Formats: sequence, C-alpha cells, structure tokens
Amino acid sequence: MHIVIMGCGRVGSALAQALEEQGHTIAVVDRDPTAFRRLGSSFGGRRVTGIGFDQDTLREAGIEDAGAFAAVSSGDNSNIIAARVAREMFGIENVAARIYDPRRAEVYQRLGIPTVATVRWTADQMLRRLLPSGAEPLWRDPTGGVQLAEVHTSAAWVGHRISRLQDETGVRVAFLTRLGEAILPSSQTVLQEGDLVHVMMRTDEIDRVEAVFVKGPKEEGGH
Repeated sequence: MHIVIMGCGRVGSALAQALEEQGHTIAVVDRDPTAFRRLGSSFGGRRVTGIGFDQDTLREAGIEDAGAFAAVSSGDNSNIIAARVAREMFGIENVAARIYDPRRAEVYQRLGIPTVATVRWTADQMLRRLLPSGAEPLWRDPTGGVQLAEVHTSAAWVGHRISRLQDETGVRVAFLTRLGEAILPSSQTVLQEGDLVHVMMRTDEIDRVEAVFVKGPKEEGGH
C-alpha cells in the first residue's frame, strides 16, 4: 500500500520508518525540509516539501494512489484540515489525525474523522503503569460478547509459559508488549518481568479472568 504522512516530527518519522519496514511505499510531507533528516539515509520513500493540506502538494506525494493518510504534524488545525482534504477531496478511506486537544478530538471523532488524542492517550497509558489493576479494553466485537484487553498480570506469573496462563484462565493471549515491542507468543513463550499481556476473552468472563491473573498460577498438584 502507498501511504502519505503529513508531519516529519518524531511521530511522523517513526511511523514512516515502521511502515516502510512492513513493505509499504511511503511519502512524507513537511513544510520544513530540514525535518526530513529524522528519516535517516536508509529511508527509501518520497520527501515532499510543502503544506500538508495543499492539494498539489498531496498529489506530488502520490495521494491519488494512496490507500491511507496520516496527519501527525504539531498543529491540530492543520491535521484536521489535511485529514478532511484526504478523505473528502481524494476519497481516502483510511485516514487518521493526531489531535492534542481531547475535547476537539471528540468533536472530530463524531464527524467521522478517526483521531488520536495525544494528551488523553498519554495520560491513559501513564495511569495504566501507575495503577496497573484490572483489564483495559482495547477492542470489542460488534455484539460486545468478545473483547481484546490488556490485563494486569501478577509477578507470580513471571517464569511461567503462556500455555499455562491460557489453560488456567481459558483466554487466548493475542500478543505481548515486551520492552516496548509487540511480540506474538507461542505456547512455549515464558512470561518475563515487565511484560504487558493482551488477551482475547468473553466480556462476561472479565472478573474471573482478572482474579486469576492477579492471584497467580495454581500450586503444583493443587485444585
């Protein structure tokens, strides 16, 4: 897929590099040509100097052939204008805008522009690290019966295999976040200190699953 990114700050450059590593073609737009230094010499995508919501600039970045557009500049107004231009003028379905003001993000979300409210997201993530209890829902299916959630895991599980965690809780571990990187575990993967565990489970099982995660594994030979 070809993806256009507006903004070559820390987020935009990291996003561009990650997407390119996954095999996508990337064009990064920024009004400051010196910002492209963050991409590094190995970056093979396009570097387009210009205003990210200018239609000619977007065409130069290949917006007409793009499958997705991300607006991650430092300006809320610029991001939302660019996102609307990408969607409404060029028909891009996969559009997302980074918004610093959480109240403004809610308004645009209701208008159908997917937003990432930076301040609220960061605050939520900090709370998860400071008060690591319970389950944090990340996704629910349309019926609400199944959800993906990050579940606080007791240190008692460290050193035990994923297979044991799954057997005792009845959940499916979807992925782990380890040292900031997401990994897909096998049944033989051993939990390490600091791992964040993301599981698929039935919504009506949340309380039971949380209790098992907090309590730790059963004693050998126990019931």
